[in-house]
Amino acid sequence: MSKIAIIGATGRAGSQLLEEALRRGHSVVAIARNTEKLAAQPGVTVKQVDALDAQALQQAISGSDVVISAAHFATLPASAVIGPVKQAGVQRLLVVGGAGSLLLPGGGRVIDSAGFPEEYRAEASAGAEFLEALRQEKELDWTFLSPSADFVEAKRTGAFRLGQDELLVSAEGRSWISFADYAIALIDEVETPRHSRQRFTVGY
Repeated sequence: MSKIAIIGATGRAGSQLLEEALRRGHSVVAIARNTEKLAAQPGVTVKQVDALDAQALQQAISGSDVVISAAHFATLPASAVIGPVKQAGVQRLLVVGGAGSLLLPGGGRVIDSAGFPEEYRAEASAGAEFLEALRQEKELDWTFLSPSADFVEAKRTGAFRLGQDELLVSAEGRSWISFADYAIALIDEVETPRHSRQRFTVGY
């Protein structure tokens, strides 16, 4: 079993990743700026850290086998994560990605399509920049998992599809994935790496 550090462990994706990792017997270092939502439980070490504090983050993730960044891109850029991960000597970095940088069937990115919601543009743009920074990274073994267009609260089913760089759309014409099933896909990648130094995506 692995020791997994999760940055942003109180968020909607981070909390599901924490739950999924524990379900499978991994130990977790749960990192958050506000840890009030993190109940003490076996297998979890809670660390209250401002992830923009590079030294504090480095210390928090030191000794982990894998780091998962589940923080918002607009508040935590790639440089704030990659540097401390390297300094801590952790080789693997998995990132909860965004859908904005995925490609549409006709070409072009989701974020550049007509009608893309303005309220999501800043976060989506920062996510695309984070992915580009990873693609320039020469040392870390990284993986960036983009959810589908709609990232929602729904039941854990364990039934989903994986793709690479193109947006997945269901037979009903919807692009979506639950936080719970997303967590399955990402912890699967922790346990059995199949997308080293790649972006991939998950959807129904």
